[in-house]
Amino acid sequence: MQVFIAILLSYLIGSIPSGFLLTKYVMKKDVREYGSGNIGATNVARVMGIKAGVLVAVFDILKGYLGVMVGQMILGSSLSTAILFVAVAAIAGHDWSIFLGFSGGKGVATTFGVILRLYPLAFLIYAVIWILLVFTTRYVSLGSIIGSMSLPLTLYFSSFEGKHVFFAALLSLFVMYTHRENIKRLLKGEENRMDPDKLGKSGKE
Repeated sequence: MQVFIAILLSYLIGSIPSGFLLTKYVMKKDVREYGSGNIGATNVARVMGIKAGVLVAVFDILKGYLGVMVGQMILGSSLSTAILFVAVAAIAGHDWSIFLGFSGGKGVATTFGVILRLYPLAFLIYAVIWILLVFTTRYVSLGSIIGSMSLPLTLYFSSFEGKHVFFAALLSLFVMYTHRENIKRLLKGEENRMDPDKLGKSGKE
């Protein structure tokens, strides 16, 4: 029962639609009607500007972090198998929010939060790769995808148990799955770059 409660609470925390709430009730716009239609930080930045995007990213990272932390408090463990299910629940909540009819974002920021809580070194490496790729290529999706591939490698070379390496590999596959359309566009050379000069202009009427 404790495991079920921990997973449910983590899912509900992950389900809080930060991007939707900020744009709908603070900025009086539904971000789903602009840009890519996604509620994540990248689309919020394109539609509402960099400050709004950063704020949503912070909230989404906190969702992953707090989801795992609450699970650890309930279960009294830090890296048990049950906690890994709790972590997945937080990410699933963001991607398929019960508050938005089981739709949502792509889970990268929430994955950042989960990794930050469970594996700080892996988080640091992922973040550095993401920043370098995004700033050099302007492709947010590329940074998210390539960065996620570092997760299982980092845990493997950090001598974590096999279940943690496997879990990290699943998270990487999860990121690739939610970015499957981005991957197709990247391969075709049709992916949109993050243009700082255009941020906040997609939502102009």
